[in-house]
Amino acid sequence: MKRRKFLQNATLGFTALSLPKFTPFLAETRMGVVVHSYAFRGNPKVESKKYPGFQNAIELMEHCHQIGAGGIQVVVKDWSSDFAKKVRERREKLGMYLEGSIGLPKTAADVATFETEVKNAKEAGAHILRTVSLGGRRYETLHSPEAFQEFKKNATLAIQLAEPIVRKYQVKLGIENHKDWLASELAATLKQLSSEWVGATLDFGNNIALLEDPITTAQTLAPYLVSTHIKDMAVEEYASGFLLSEVPMGKGILDLPKLISICKQHNPNVTFNLEMITRDPLEIPCLNNDYWATFSGVSGSELARMLQMVRKNKPKSALPRVAQLSLDEKLAAEEDNIVQSFDYWKQH
Repeated sequence: MKRRKFLQNATLGFTALSLPKFTPFLAETRMGVVVHSYAFRGNPKVESKKYPGFQNAIELMEHCHQIGAGGIQVVVKDWSSDFAKKVRERREKLGMYLEGSIGLPKTAADVATFETEVKNAKEAGAHILRTVSLGGRRYETLHSPEAFQEFKKNATLAIQLAEPIVRKYQVKLGIENHKDWLASELAATLKQLSSEWVGATLDFGNNIALLEDPITTAQTLAPYLVSTHIKDMAVEEYASGFLLSEVPMGKGILDLPKLISICKQHNPNVTFNLEMITRDPLEIPCLNNDYWATFSGVSGSELARMLQMVRKNKPKSALPRVAQLSLDEKLAAEEDNIVQSFDYWKQH
């Protein structure tokens, strides 16, 4: 999209959607916002008159309240007890919920720091903490079956180290399917741990990158459901496989009503936290040999089914790209994508 046309569309979209009106349903079930939705504005060093970078969780919370969010999921690293109390006070005044995003303890030496972060998050009012086992993407980070087995061993240890702490503070820990675990692998790990305090944070779209059908992912992880990252996704073919992109809710291929229904069936009180990351499409190189280095349980039929799905859902125009935009244009696109998603939630 040409820059001028993009700015016109972004401005019109934001003007139309900036003041959402809530139905009675939304008064009870308001969608939250994952801090990663603000990949640009979440950087406190961002300088912009219209979209200044959020300096802390309180500023993020206040902005999300203004656009109609019911809560936020935010990183709790390096919070002090005093700041946690300030977050609680502001959260209670705004009537919002809080979920934390936290790193797992890799070794026994990390447990004390983990406990401090859990304690501060609980002080701020968080009863749910989201985490990941692998910071990167499986097919980009791990390059052999042995590397995956080492990851699995270390990830399981980290979860085992975390479990007594979240049990002590009675906070639920949700392991996200972060383009690392197949849903069946994560479910097996959680089943083996068998703790009421450790479950799954279901990301609606991530496991498309691992050739999983989103409904299958949801059905597999729903029995362990703690929290969610709700989003919509679009796909497009490229030479080595397909491209995968977050798009505003209602603009993509996911069966959002079905996914929400699965979640509600297993956890009626589950929160739906928007993760709408504004960025260039991710490359899923599933036609390259290197992609398959860590997979033993994914068949050729699943690859064929996914490629068929991609071809069936060819976008009417190229997937959105933002790398070529100025910072202010990226910030405007980010805000517009988030507000469009809230408008969809309001109506549907």
